[in-house]
Amino acid sequence: MATTEHAQPVYDLVVLGSGAGGFAAAATAASLGLKVLVVEKADTFGGTSAISGGAAWVYGTDQARAAGAKDSPEAMRTYLKTVIGAGYNAPLVDAFIARGHEALRWLERHTELRYALRPHSPDYYPDEPGATQFGRALEMVEYDGRRLGPRFKDLKMPPPGMLLFGGMMVNRVDIQHFLGLRKSPRSLWHCLKLMARYALDRLRHHRGTRLTTGNALIARLATTAFAHGTQLWLRSEAKALIVEHGAVTGVVVQHEGRRVQVRARGGVVCAMGGFAAGELAAAYRPGVNAPHLTMSPPTNDGAALHLGEAVDAAHGEGLAANFFWAPVSELRHANGERERFPHLVTDRAKPGVIAINPAGQRFVNESNSYHHFVQTMFASNLTTCWLICDAEAMNRYGLGLARPKPVNNAALIDAGYLYRADTPRALAEAIGVDPQALQATLERFNADARNGIDRAFDKGGNSYNRYMGDPHHTPNPCLAPLVKAPFYAIQLHTGDLGSARGLVTDAHANVLNRAGTPVAGLYATGNDMNSLMNGTYPGPGITLGPALTFGWIAASHIANRLQAQAHPMETNACTTN
Repeated sequence: MATTEHAQPVYDLVVLGSGAGGFAAAATAASLGLKVLVVEKADTFGGTSAISGGAAWVYGTDQARAAGAKDSPEAMRTYLKTVIGAGYNAPLVDAFIARGHEALRWLERHTELRYALRPHSPDYYPDEPGATQFGRALEMVEYDGRRLGPRFKDLKMPPPGMLLFGGMMVNRVDIQHFLGLRKSPRSLWHCLKLMARYALDRLRHHRGTRLTTGNALIARLATTAFAHGTQLWLRSEAKALIVEHGAVTGVVVQHEGRRVQVRARGGVVCAMGGFAAGELAAAYRPGVNAPHLTMSPPTNDGAALHLGEAVDAAHGEGLAANFFWAPVSELRHANGERERFPHLVTDRAKPGVIAINPAGQRFVNESNSYHHFVQTMFASNLTTCWLICDAEAMNRYGLGLARPKPVNNAALIDAGYLYRADTPRALAEAIGVDPQALQATLERFNADARNGIDRAFDKGGNSYNRYMGDPHHTPNPCLAPLVKAPFYAIQLHTGDLGSARGLVTDAHANVLNRAGTPVAGLYATGNDMNSLMNGTYPGPGITLGPALTFGWIAASHIANRLQAQAHPMETNACTTN
């Protein structure tokens, strides 16, 4: 393959990576009239953001104010100080609080981005000072993928386990309707309409065009960016930064078989998704030699950290966690392919579901956040555990990749992903745990579950727990005894949704060197930016909320600098509404 370097046209902004942070920067800059290039290593665009839940956690949005949410900057700071602890970064937090809602408002006015407020969505630690029951969590409004035109085929498709019927996307509301379609005519009608739309889509497209969650997020931002002339290079890799007089002025890209020097008049934004899938990952995880499953694509290999070495860029240190944890199960297909499923919202908190360690004992409040769940696994010296349920829970909610009734999950059993047995003892023997220990665990749990109180781990004990349970189940939406045969189990591994440790930045998303000085022309957002949450997980959307905010801030800062250079005597107003 040829490696000759060729000079290429100059861009105002080069964005490395095509996730939420990258496309927020690209769409902002393009909407402000800048010439933008997005460079993506994979053969599809969207990264981890495209397969995420799409939620954004932001203070003081117009949506929250319209709904009468009671919140304040002081409450937000108090909550974050409590959860983050010693790693609290006041300048970044203040910028996020002050400018997050401004960024969202600007993006919704100037791009296709649209969010709606979750009517009830407690913070992950709802009993801590400054926490709210609703007002900070936003969810993505569905989108028509056909608006992307020919680029729809290049949008990263979620894994099959996150889709219905092989290619139909659903959101949180849709899932509740599917779970209730046998009880509610309204839910049945909702589901029938979705399936009819999907059937029509498949006549012309490789999958459904009704996009939800993270897929809709990326599609909305990308549609705007493309409409304003943004170019996207797929299967292209940033090899080195171009540095002149201490400033980043471009990047060398391996593109279509040759090394191309791409000039960036305003700067380069690193938004390549962090390092959770790269060789660096093992060095920053507890239990280096233990099996661990990341949801990050292979292209999230820490390229930004390597590129930053040319300018002595500072890396985050001493984070509470270097990753955003989540328990993950894995299905091994007959052809050798492996499909991973993150256990975020659909099963752990539901009635009739518990987690046990290899000794057959419970060790965690299953309805706490996914990040907290894996933290507890590490604290208990566990790399794997088991999620088990009875037939009633399976029929109502499913378990991992296993779907609720009337879906036949026999193929998952044959593949060794799902275990089924007629008795708890037989299930224990099948998964290799002590039958007597499991029986004792079930006896204790079932007695508590009948009374609606989990004395061992307080499952369903706070508002976030209950929100994650079944609102139609009483007296505790998270508790039901496991009594109805057959019984089921799947194995969970420690896993993650991406890395938290990244390039240190200032409040403009400008990367800092090890001396604490901004590196001219180099910015970072998304998981390439050292997490302002310091490796904690305060609420739903705490990765995408900052990614959108600081992607917008970076592009606005670059646009302001370019305009100031072009018209030094004028006051610029690029970011005003």
